[in-house]
Amino acid sequence: MLKQFFIICSGSDIDILEQCSKGEQNKYAGIGATVFFTAIMAFIAGSYALYTVFDNLYTAIFFGLIWGLLIFNLDRYIVSTIKKTGNVVDELIQASPRILLAIIIAIVISKPLELKIFEKEINQVLLEEKNMMTLENKTQIAEQFTPTVEVLQNEISNLQNGITTKEAEVNALYDVYITEAEGTAGTKRLGKGPVYKEKRDKHDAALAELQQLKTENKAKIVNLESQLGQLKGDYETQIITTQPIIDNFDGLMARVNALGKLPWLPSFFIFLLFLAIETSPIVAKLLSPKGAYDFKLEDQETAIKTNVLQNKSQREALLKTDYAINDRIYKDIENEDELYNYKRKKARALMQLQADAFYKHQKNVL
Repeated sequence: MLKQFFIICSGSDIDILEQCSKGEQNKYAGIGATVFFTAIMAFIAGSYALYTVFDNLYTAIFFGLIWGLLIFNLDRYIVSTIKKTGNVVDELIQASPRILLAIIIAIVISKPLELKIFEKEINQVLLEEKNMMTLENKTQIAEQFTPTVEVLQNEISNLQNGITTKEAEVNALYDVYITEAEGTAGTKRLGKGPVYKEKRDKHDAALAELQQLKTENKAKIVNLESQLGQLKGDYETQIITTQPIIDNFDGLMARVNALGKLPWLPSFFIFLLFLAIETSPIVAKLLSPKGAYDFKLEDQETAIKTNVLQNKSQREALLKTDYAINDRIYKDIENEDELYNYKRKKARALMQLQADAFYKHQKNVL
């Protein structure tokens, strides 16, 4: 039962193979088994590749099954259409486009399995890329807010410098009226005279201005710091919003690019393995000698071809004979007076009918 199934997978003619030896049947059963298991590998590879795209197991299995059946049908077609002619050059020319197609299929099948085999290494590469993207994302977002933040920080610094400058001015006035009272500077008279009172009034006025300046500037600073806090919140929100995009950067194309950054030799050997599996049925057919199955198949096909050519030749001969007979018949009746008089009579009657019809038409017009 299993042998019969593999023979069907090889695309061979079952009726012809039943007339061949067991060895011939086993050869084509082996070819069919290779085609079948290649399709199984294609199903696994396609399902995994599509799972990375859809992230749904059932969807991946469904489309993976379709992909496996497609590869199975292509391989079965490739193997079944290679005919043994006994001429190596003709067979190579016949197999060359099929070998090219087999190479393409091997690449398509091997790539998803490479992604699965080197999954840990690919995840490490993707992690490094995600970390780099996260840093770049933060830098780019920060560049959007930096001009506004610098303006606000400069305004806060200017307000604080204004308070500091005013405090220095008040402290200087304080020293002036204190030294005046001590008699160490100014008029150098000990005591609180008119000059002391004048300087003290200047200090008190400056101190009042300082208090008012602190009140006004602190209110402005609080407002500016609130704006800075809002900008910081917007910055954090934008980072949180964009981070899932970076975290989900592990699709099929990203994994293929990450695989390309790994050493090429292991991937190349896996590709060679699948190339050997994919082309093995073709190579086996090319290397195997022309067997009983090939002779019987050639006999059956040439018999049909000969029958078709015979029928075509007979139809052409029959048509040629009909042409010759018809030419002789028309030539014989060409000079008969009876036929001439009959056709003359009919032509006369037809011309009279046409003349009468034309006369009636012209009469109705007038």
